[in-house]
Amino acid sequence: MDFQLMIDSIPQLLVGMWMTVKLVALALALGICLAVPLALGRVSKNPFLWMPVYSFIFVFRGTPLLVQIFIVYYGLGQFEAVRESIVWPFFKEAYWCAIFTFTLNTSAYTAEILRGAIQAVPHGEVEAARALGMPRLLMLRRIIVPRAFRLALPAYGNEIILMLKGSALASTITL
Repeated sequence: MDFQLMIDSIPQLLVGMWMTVKLVALALALGICLAVPLALGRVSKNPFLWMPVYSFIFVFRGTPLLVQIFIVYYGLGQFEAVRESIVWPFFKEAYWCAIFTFTLNTSAYTAEILRGAIQAVPHGEVEAARALGMPRLLMLRRIIVPRAFRLALPAYGNEIILMLKGSALASTITL
């Protein structure tokens, strides 16, 4: 067995590991920021709020991540309007296309995780907040969302692992 080859490969493996960590961490951070308002829109009773959110989640959870990456990286550059816009420097780089795609994908999955957690908050806690006269936004901020985050943590851990495994697909767009 050639151990020298393995030793010589360590610097490249470390560079790849660092790229994976950056890609996944940034996508997860941006994804959770996008997922919270999506989850709140998803549990809304207003159809003008929950229907577009439901459509977004349906599309991004229903299509393979590889297809999404290909559409963003290879597809958007086909349109002259995109190439002439201010977003083209962003979309011509494989790294930012991967970040954008992973962010949208993980935000859809995380929004569904949070929606389930919001709906799993015990009704007694919500009822107690109403009995105290809390307005809806204060109840969301102080009671529902913090409890939902605690309830969603195990499922979100699974999403982190899935995103880490999915980051290997970034290699298909030269990253």
